[in-house]
Amino acid sequence: MLAKITSKNQITIPKAVMEQFPGSEYVEVEVRQDVIVLRPIRQYGTDLEKIREKISRLGLSEDSIAEAVKWAREK
Repeated sequence: MLAKITSKNQITIPKAVMEQFPGSEYVEVEVRQDVIVLRPIRQYGTDLEKIREKISRLGLSEDSIAEAVKWAREK
């Protein structure tokens, strides 16, 4: 399939392609040698109130969460 690049460096991905990735609004763009790779990214809604309720139910403290985030970022 052919897609045109506009003067603003925008492209329209053909409908037939995007139908294979329902719910994807964003793509990750990567360059591999002389090839542009577009990878669909699915976003999931985040309900902060539900997250806070779960943290409370689990009895987690701010310190334990900060420690977990620090640990994950080191990986």
